[in-house]
Amino acid sequence: MNTFTDTFTINGITLSAQPIHRQDEILTPDALEFLGRLHRATAGRRQELLQLRQARRTRISNGADPSFLAETRHIREDDSWRVAPPAPGLEDRRVEITGPVDRKMTINALNSGAKVWLADMEDSSTPSWGNVIRGQINLIDALERRIDFTSPEGKEYRLGESLPTIVVRPRGWHLPEKHLLIDNKPIAGGLVDFGLHFFHNARRLIAQGSGPYFYLPKIENHLEARLWNDIFVLAQDLLGIPQGTIRATVLIETITAAFEMEEILYELRDHAAGLNAGRWDYIFSIIKNFRTRGPRFVLPDRSQVTMTAPFMRSYTEQLVRACHRRGAMAIGGMAAFIPNRRDEEANQAAFEKVRADKTREANDGFDGSWVAHPDLVPVCREVFDGVLGDRPNQVDRLREDVRPDDKALLDISGLHGTITEGGIRTNIEVGIRYIESWLRGNGAAAIHNLMEDAATAEISRSQLWQWIYASAVTDEGEIVTRPWLQELTDEEFGTLDRFEGDRFDDAREIFEEVALGEEFPTFLTVPAYARFLAEQPEKASERAKEPVAA
Repeated sequence: MNTFTDTFTINGITLSAQPIHRQDEILTPDALEFLGRLHRATAGRRQELLQLRQARRTRISNGADPSFLAETRHIREDDSWRVAPPAPGLEDRRVEITGPVDRKMTINALNSGAKVWLADMEDSSTPSWGNVIRGQINLIDALERRIDFTSPEGKEYRLGESLPTIVVRPRGWHLPEKHLLIDNKPIAGGLVDFGLHFFHNARRLIAQGSGPYFYLPKIENHLEARLWNDIFVLAQDLLGIPQGTIRATVLIETITAAFEMEEILYELRDHAAGLNAGRWDYIFSIIKNFRTRGPRFVLPDRSQVTMTAPFMRSYTEQLVRACHRRGAMAIGGMAAFIPNRRDEEANQAAFEKVRADKTREANDGFDGSWVAHPDLVPVCREVFDGVLGDRPNQVDRLREDVRPDDKALLDISGLHGTITEGGIRTNIEVGIRYIESWLRGNGAAAIHNLMEDAATAEISRSQLWQWIYASAVTDEGEIVTRPWLQELTDEEFGTLDRFEGDRFDDAREIFEEVALGEEFPTFLTVPAYARFLAEQPEKASERAKEPVAA
């Protein structure tokens, strides 16, 4: 754990962290006062909503399947309402590239040729204090066109002429920022990420013909969307920015949110830009919520859970229908492939899979999709160009052939696959290697030519936990037990390429806790953050703990 070295209080906010170069440009007294006002207006409701999450998960684990809400039926059946029209820079989103906000990745993403850059402060970013502050600095520098980077090998990175629209993804509601305390309690990490970017850059973005745009992750119901909307209203009022300037795209990446897609758009309607099919977290959410519900919800190897599975098709088609019915854009999931410069044959095979995935999305009515690497931008653009032509989107395609079906969202029976020892070993390796990378500050790790982030690591560890609980059987007849997986973990750990300064020992400790332990932590990043990233004096370690599990 880092050593506590500095603490001071400004405008009622206590900062306790090692100072970061240029942080005074970000943590100005006015910016901290702004954060404090957002926090004090919303902290109580955030805690209530986190408690509601836990209560709902308990009901699901006890056998209550989620379904469309009776109390919001009037919203779904009211044909009259629409979200706000597309904001400047968000009319055409056919290719979006996502990645962390470090200096090199920022420049590469902005030069990629994508229409939108998802500046990710969430699943592909380790929320160390240095990353949090430097990410804000990099956003300002990018908007001021003064960002550059030189690699240790001497390669220079600089901005090109034409840049994409920037959309920032803050952390989810469950993650605290333990280095900024009010009344001895941490501010929500997502509020810090949103608030600092909005405070410093909203007027810059408007002056450049764009606006302050956001992706909202891990939302579980329409009440959480309502909280974000209230934050937007307050933030715009505090800075004197016209209401409706902020626009937000919500990731539908939890199973419970899938039953409230139109309600989520309704709550954000003056600020809504669309919904995204966050496929990896969505799969993780299904495993997490139904992990103790028996064979009906046991999924096969991660590689066999594809977007063509009936329950995944139902999820994406209902998402497109909900968006277009309300005038919002539907954005497809991420292509995670990372090209290998030394294996052109493997690259071509992977490109074809990406092309097939994007073709399915474009033909289903999606208005754009995500990629994780600049080399995939032309592939995605070519597919959507072929469907959209000169049109910026296909919001007018209403998908009236799709009918809302809450039962279909949970129909896992149509997915046929197996659990294999190879799949188990892959989950172990990916889980440990990703956590090790995360602990060193890199939340986006290229493993076996795939960009792994927190969501895919969550799938890996939650599958193992569920398979143990269910006494699942592999294709070779082996019962999955904790002792056996411990043996496989020992074996896989012994094959890792160690290096000076690695964090594999710490990573294994976290991995075994979240994958092989008796209890199931709701997010692997929560114990990892609390144990290894939060800088705080020993006397403050107890007071800074979150009072509610997410």
